[in-house]
Amino acid sequence: MNPLREKPFRRFFIGQSISVTGGAASQIALFFAVLQLTGSPRDLSIVISAQMLPTVALLLIGGGIGDRLGQALLLRVTHVGLGVTQGAMAFCILAKQPVGYLMGLAFVTGVLSAFTGPSLSGIVPQLVGPAGLQKANSLLASVGNAAKVLGPTVGGVLVSTVGGGWALVADSASFFVAGAVFCFIPVQGRRVRSDRKLFTELRQGWTYFRSSSWIWSMTAAFAVSGFLQMGAGQVLGLVLAKQTFGAEGWGVIISCRAAGQLVMSVLMIRTKVRRPLLVGQLAITLQAVPYLLLGLNAGVAAVAAASFVAGFGITFASVAWDTSLHTYVPNEMMSRVVSYDQFGRALAVPAGQLTIIPIADAFGARRVMFTTGILFAAAMLAPLLLSSVRGVGIGDLEEEPDPGPVVGAPA
Repeated sequence: MNPLREKPFRRFFIGQSISVTGGAASQIALFFAVLQLTGSPRDLSIVISAQMLPTVALLLIGGGIGDRLGQALLLRVTHVGLGVTQGAMAFCILAKQPVGYLMGLAFVTGVLSAFTGPSLSGIVPQLVGPAGLQKANSLLASVGNAAKVLGPTVGGVLVSTVGGGWALVADSASFFVAGAVFCFIPVQGRRVRSDRKLFTELRQGWTYFRSSSWIWSMTAAFAVSGFLQMGAGQVLGLVLAKQTFGAEGWGVIISCRAAGQLVMSVLMIRTKVRRPLLVGQLAITLQAVPYLLLGLNAGVAAVAAASFVAGFGITFASVAWDTSLHTYVPNEMMSRVVSYDQFGRALAVPAGQLTIIPIADAFGARRVMFTTGILFAAAMLAPLLLSSVRGVGIGDLEEEPDPGPVVGAPA
């Protein structure tokens, strides 16, 4: 089954492709624009934090609202809102307004992003039949990975030629266009029961989440991996790169990993695995190899080759996870479950970034990097101790939690 033959998914795919491509280029444009505007790394840090904190804080509410009102409606509203905020940011940069305005707009962007993320994932099983879910997620991953490869380059070119402000103008336009495309997604809205409160629905989502061992165990594993990747994989990796093969070598390593992710996302369109989580968790342990090599002071060529192969495992595991959620989690619960998963991962990001340098100072950078490889592999393999994880894809799951009456479910 080709999901692009389904008109609803085809429209969503087009809109999401436009949105993610514009966003990938605008991030680096915004960062350089802030530095050009103020010349202060501290101001850049505040802008980044102002955007990240509300996204993390409101993710769970964003998931609840998505299930309550319907993901299609929420995506239309948030994308128009993001178009407005990016346009306002562009104006502030082009008109050289005080950086405080950018901080406030970054906060609003973070709020809107919290309502966008769970709905982007939650809407997919409403647009595609069960047989086409893996191909649909693979197609979406292909666009996302291509944006990771091309986005920073495009953003850098725009900053160096027309300036960061105009790059944000283009990003603003991409959100407006994506929002317009989302208006043509024919997803039937849910009827909401007025006797239920939002926090009651969030508790129902939490009950389902914690009652499903295959979900919470995978989320915990991905949270640990996020802690390790954002700390050792990014911050400490840069430190070691500076001491050895330099920024150019580090750029080659990151690009090779992104290229591996892109290749696998294309291959996954035609790849079918009977036990997706089992194979996916085995595959993603390949990401431990570059950490081990960095800890052993290997050369840039060896680390880059390992990173390319690791990119295969990262994308395989990601597509397998998304497809499993879309297959087994009820549609009326989808955004809430996704939001708990995203919330767990998001909390791990600043924790890893803030703690890795003190840990490296105490135990030695290369020793910590090597240990990171071991811990990463252990964290990814740990969920496979549960039969509920190993059994995903071969029939009905052992656990079928009953969250109680589902709010907003069709009568």
